[in-house]
Amino acid sequence: METKLLFVIGPPRSGSTLLMRMLSSHSAIYSRAEPHLLTPLAHLGFYDTVERAPFDHLQAQGAVREFVAELPRGEEDYLDACRGYTDILYGRMLAARGNGKPFFLDKTPANALVLPFIAKLYPRARYVVLTRHPAAIWSSYANSFFDGDYVAARAFNPILNRYVPAMARFLRERPVPLVRVAYEDLVQRPEDEIRRVLAFLDLPFEPDIVEYGRHEHDTKGLGDPTGVNRHARPVTDSVDKWAAELASDPAKLALVGDMVARIDDADLATWGFPRATFFAPVEAAARAGGKPLPPPTFDRYRLQRKLLVTLRRNIHQNAFGRLVKQVRMVCDVLLRG
Repeated sequence: METKLLFVIGPPRSGSTLLMRMLSSHSAIYSRAEPHLLTPLAHLGFYDTVERAPFDHLQAQGAVREFVAELPRGEEDYLDACRGYTDILYGRMLAARGNGKPFFLDKTPANALVLPFIAKLYPRARYVVLTRHPAAIWSSYANSFFDGDYVAARAFNPILNRYVPAMARFLRERPVPLVRVAYEDLVQRPEDEIRRVLAFLDLPFEPDIVEYGRHEHDTKGLGDPTGVNRHARPVTDSVDKWAAELASDPAKLALVGDMVARIDDADLATWGFPRATFFAPVEAAARAGGKPLPPPTFDRYRLQRKLLVTLRRNIHQNAFGRLVKQVRMVCDVLLRG
């Protein structure tokens, strides 16, 4: 299964769904909503562990490592076991839903956080690493999932400080075969970029894959709820709009600046956005009279997100939060044993 696996590596809101839709429009590549198979597997105790679990995770970690140490091939036997699990799941899904396509593409964003594990598990798979201006990623993330509330988005998941260093290390060390794609290049020169990716994958170019909207895609489950679904091919609408947003809102600009200040210079440079010019697009937008983003199109998804953000605000201090805790306690009692 290893040589049939393709990984698109990128943070949430980096354009990975767009790239996945284009690649899975190829006659040889099957993909589906993010499977999240590898991130839990990386936290079973041998490499990493979880923060909380319904068992003593620290004891389990020590026991797993002692157990693996006494296997004939040690870590290699452990990796074989993990690979057997994922090979069966990837392989049987490909056989069941792939319509004869020979390759399975996994673009789960959180894979970027366990790259050392994945590189050991699948060193002969092929990796497409997608980068985008980190501030653009953050703007899209906060506006898509937190109704534009940068503070709430950061409290929930400071994705820049997690993804940028992890992917920068992977790009510098290159432990596996990989090709790098910049989102900005992908949307401005989609045919050139997709040709380059397909050449890396040893697959022929098929002209209609740029028009991904003409193809059917298996989209059930998690994934991009906005953006890519509104278009049939790559568009450049989102390349610079983040800069105008930050130019018009000093509080948002300061929050992004604080997150970026915590990222090493080398990591920013590896991504292609050195600190010295990181905010140059914001400065240009300010000179052009940057304006706030227009209100997004209101749909069912936006309504759900707005409601969720509103309900979660100060939930640990308000009456609604106390009610939720009481209901949860009653449910726990009812469902116990």
